[in-house]
Amino acid sequence: MRLFKFRALVDIDPADGSSPVRAFHSGTRALTVHACRIGQPASDKYFPAMLTWDDQHDLLPGDHAIVTITVVDQQAPDYLDAGQPFTLWGGGSGHGIISRRVFTDGIPS
Repeated sequence: MRLFKFRALVDIDPADGSSPVRAFHSGTRALTVHACRIGQPASDKYFPAMLTWDDQHDLLPGDHAIVTITVVDQQAPDYLDAGQPFTLWGGGSGHGIISRRVFTDGIPS
């Protein structure tokens, strides 16, 4: 399976007070990205994902950040592309929008 990487703007939802506040560290793997199929909003999929970012600070509820989302799924380009909204799950929740797909050495990652 191939790795697919996407840059995105993410908002970590504020804590609701019913559960402990969780900090997300760069490289967090225990997350799931949920998105609708591009052009077919009735079709959706959940992708296990890893989030990384340049800043060394942890993301906390209420934070906004530019991140790289890495997924391993051949169908990822059918659901994730520039302008596509998504939700984030795992030890908290959030939402965001894909800004672009990452290419490495001229080849799609």
